[in-house]
Amino acid sequence: MAGNAKVARLAVGDLSYMRRALALFGEVFEDLPSYCANQPDDGWLADLLGDPNFVFHVALDGERVVGAMASYVLRKFEQARREIYIYDLAVAEDRRRQGIATGLIAALKGVAREIGAYVIYVQADHGDDPAVALYTKLGAREDVMHFDILP
Repeated sequence: MAGNAKVARLAVGDLSYMRRALALFGEVFEDLPSYCANQPDDGWLADLLGDPNFVFHVALDGERVVGAMASYVLRKFEQARREIYIYDLAVAEDRRRQGIATGLIAALKGVAREIGAYVIYVQADHGDDPAVALYTKLGAREDVMHFDILP
């Protein structure tokens, strides 16, 4: 439970929740074209949700997706261990500051313990003070630079 919302990890058959979560990401990040205009087909999404190295959680208030988090499990090469990267995390504007993001991350911590991951990490943008405050509360901060390299 997270702020009166139920947290669940999506599985192959949860495509309707996945699509609602994509819409939530588009709304929260103010980028509907990226998240909604060219969504993958059901086969692609089902394959992704069935991949053990992709972890997708939603926070549900009834049937409404009020929070969502996409994470990737990364197998390391320098030691036989795994780490988890939180790629996207969003909470509906009217449901913020109710423990939903913390609940999503708590669920991911359970997955991390199950698979023996040694760390969960996440990036936050400069100026995104609520995200920085949340992540600071939950973990140790490292200041790093991020670069996008086009293929």
